Amino acid sequence: MILVFWLGFAGPSFAHAWKKSVDFGLTFAQNSYSDNWTGGEAGNVSLVTLANSVLEKKSAEILNSKITAKFSFGETHSQDEETKKWSKPIKSADLVDIETLSRITMKALVDPHFAFRFESQFVDASVAQIKRYLNPKKLTESAGISKTSYKTEKNEILSRLGFGLRQIITEEIVDTLAKKTKATSTNDGGIESVSDVKLAFSDKISYISKVSLYKALFYSESDKLKGTPEENDWKKVDVNWENSISISISKYINVSLYSQLLYDKEISKKGRFKETLSLGLTYRLF
Repeated sequence: MILVFWLGFAGPSFAHAWKKSVDFGLTFAQNSYSDNWTGGEAGNVSLVTLANSVLEKKSAEILNSKITAKFSFGETHSQDEETKKWSKPIKSADLVDIETLSRITMKALVDPHFAFRFESQFVDASVAQIKRYLNPKKLTESAGISKTSYKTEKNEILSRLGFGLRQIITEEIVDTLAKKTKATSTNDGGIESVSDVKLAFSDKISYISKVSLYKALFYSESDKLKGTPEENDWKKVDVNWENSISISISKYINVSLYSQLLYDKEISKKGRFKETLSLGLTYRLF
């Protein structure tokens, strides 16, 4: 599905118009132990596939368009310490993130911009009996001003500030036995700040960072929360900070360190942190 999606953009009509960067990755880790191994260890197998793409085009003299997409999915199979039987796979990575950005480059101090972002996951496995695909869905539309503070052929620092509208659509389970779900949605609007950093330290080492801040000014469910301890949680600033360092060992072997810091008080009172260190195969299509 991912390959078909991107080949559509890479067709003849876009062959000379888009500046393309598309790469695919595969990481695999496995360990196993004999039945008489002592120490309590158990085997496991982990497999993660990913695809990253950036398409950029100067559509007109003053219009710059950019599409950024990130996909990943991975599972881990674990072995029982006592029986040595393998359990069902557990999802270890799942991401669907597509963003389009259009900037009107007027060679002024700042440029107007319009953006749309879609965030989800391939499979919601929070309830094992019912698989919900692309759930939940977060859609963000924003407009404001942007500024490129640094740009070379391989490096760029771009900052955006504007007003955003968010909609979160969730397939909620209403009957587990009958496997019935219903779609619900919430809406909010507020101030959005996004900073993108892309730096190439050498031909083999690169760094990418994205910091997204969002301060809601209104929320469709605010009346329902009045008088509860969570009444003002939606007013807190949401934070999403991603960092990725990539080191190319050879043409097809790559080492990467990815970290993500999330803070959303409606979900958790504390920040959430994720870190992934991987060694795997990488193939660059463009």
